[in-house]
Amino acid sequence: MAEALDTEETRVFDADVGRILDIVAHALYSEREVFLRELIANAADACDKRRFLAQTDEALAEGAGDPAVTLVPDAGARTLTVSDTGVGMNRDELIANLGTIARSGTAEFAKKLSGDAAKDGSLIGQFG
Repeated sequence: MAEALDTEETRVFDADVGRILDIVAHALYSEREVFLRELIANAADACDKRRFLAQTDEALAEGAGDPAVTLVPDAGARTLTVSDTGVGMNRDELIANLGTIARSGTAEFAKKLSGDAAKDGSLIGQFG
């Protein structure tokens, strides 16, 4: 018969972060199309945020025209430029969000909403 343990013990959980990042990066971004989809979704989210915030911020409403996502292919340079006229990010937001896997500025934005505003915000990129 097994003895009951009378002492409580705490152990540290450890992870090989480098290996986890490698697994996540290969699982999520192994195909170029996934990466492109993420860029376009982020641009669309930025435009949705601008539309939403423009309802109460006249400066955003009068900004750079209608919110839009633009894709510009350059066959010679073998590039595709994704740009938008969305809400944008300041320096602190760039530092906090770029290079952080699964961080979603959209999810954080949605958390700040309450009442009817939360229902009306149909923001799509809530998982980073």
